[in-house]
Amino acid sequence: MTDDRKPFYARPLVQMGMVAAVAAAATLALLALYSNISMRKSEAKQRSMKLVELGETTVDPAEWGKNFPREYDSYLRTAEGYSTKYGGAGSEGLPLSRLQEDPRLPTIFDGYAFAIDFNRRRGHAYMLEDQRQTRRVTERPQPGACLHCHASNTVAYREAGLKQGAPGTLDEPFTSPNGQAQLMAGFEAISKMSYADASKLVKHSVACIDCHDPRNMQVRVTKPGFIRGIDALARSSQPVPHLPSIEKWRKGDRSAAYDPNRDASRQEMRSMVCGQCHVEYYCGPKVTLFFPWHNGLKVEQIEATYDAYTFPDGHRFYDWSHGRTGAEVLKAQHPEFEMWSQGIHARSAVACADCHMPYMREGAIKISDHQVRSPLLDVSRSCQTCHRFPEAEMKARVEIIQDRTKALMDRAEDAVVALIDALQQARKDGANEAALQPVFALQRKAQWRVDFVNAENSMGFHAPQEAARILAEAIDYARQGQLALRAQPPATGAKPGN
Repeated sequence: MTDDRKPFYARPLVQMGMVAAVAAAATLALLALYSNISMRKSEAKQRSMKLVELGETTVDPAEWGKNFPREYDSYLRTAEGYSTKYGGAGSEGLPLSRLQEDPRLPTIFDGYAFAIDFNRRRGHAYMLEDQRQTRRVTERPQPGACLHCHASNTVAYREAGLKQGAPGTLDEPFTSPNGQAQLMAGFEAISKMSYADASKLVKHSVACIDCHDPRNMQVRVTKPGFIRGIDALARSSQPVPHLPSIEKWRKGDRSAAYDPNRDASRQEMRSMVCGQCHVEYYCGPKVTLFFPWHNGLKVEQIEATYDAYTFPDGHRFYDWSHGRTGAEVLKAQHPEFEMWSQGIHARSAVACADCHMPYMREGAIKISDHQVRSPLLDVSRSCQTCHRFPEAEMKARVEIIQDRTKALMDRAEDAVVALIDALQQARKDGANEAALQPVFALQRKAQWRVDFVNAENSMGFHAPQEAARILAEAIDYARQGQLALRAQPPATGAKPGN
């Protein structure tokens, strides 16, 4: 049989041509792959373009955005409207009122500014604007300390510190001894100013400089309240297994204060930068703002710190006298860092940023998403990197925890309101004030616990068992107060049975 009678594809010359074509195609594919790999490697190395010089006085995030456009773009998205079942609000106008959502809150906060105005939170872009507009500030005089967490104030603090006589210049690194002296002196000075005057010193809400070193973009802590608070926690005897750098510092000579910018690991810092503001703190006119971590991070440990603290005039610590009962009670802020510290994620070395600022990729570049928001809005990047379950199942698990917490919180708030009503009635009936003091103490305990969970913005998810424990104690203290009132003898002149 001759070659002419073979199938076309079986002829030697054709086969040689096909082999050559395949080889050429493979070569081109390999060259394309190599080119792509080289380009991606180049991208990975060149994460930013240095278009402007950033320094310790560069506050405007837009300037940082010139060098880091991807991060800046996601930061701008904090102005977008979003919501979950238990948090978030739209960006049009002011956010939804929690006082309207929960009619028990005006009773619980009676006599305090939160009974006037208490809105759902919005994204970081609105931190300063919403604070300036809230009736808590426009109708009630507030101290400059309130700006500690609602504004980018690092430079303002340092400038004020220089005016107070602190050494050095603004050009010195933030972490230098002079930089820290300026920070603390300015913090003390601005905290004592009126909010109206202090607000004139700042222009931006949270900004890049609050969490990053402009020299190398390393994550850093800048808020003086946290710097002092975390040192107080380190000097306590309470175990903090989720913060191993503190345990390590405790084993050293302890001659120098615990410094997160020096001692903490990068993974710890990815929670600490959030803990600068998402915490419980005292922010009032009588003393400089402080984080109450001297006895630990649990609700009763913070309570013990407050109970042992006295104001300069010698009076015991309290946030306000309740408008309906007169009890000297406490107000929780937003203790996310404290609740996270008691949860399984903290004990598993999962940082706040892992869930709320998950990594995202653009080509070969991996960056943290700066649209800080609920993990439920991006389950695939926030949750499924560790939990290999369908997205619907992950959301269902979270909602079960939050629904159960909300049900317990409803019961706890009902119990606190019932105690307030009973105390108010007892005072109307002429009850002896001295006899009411133990009940006032129970109101303080119950109200503090229900508010601790209410003000914490995860609806129990950060530490479900801890949230349930705290709310159970709130119910117990409130009911103890009611029973104590029933056990008291009728007031003089009161009719039997009243």
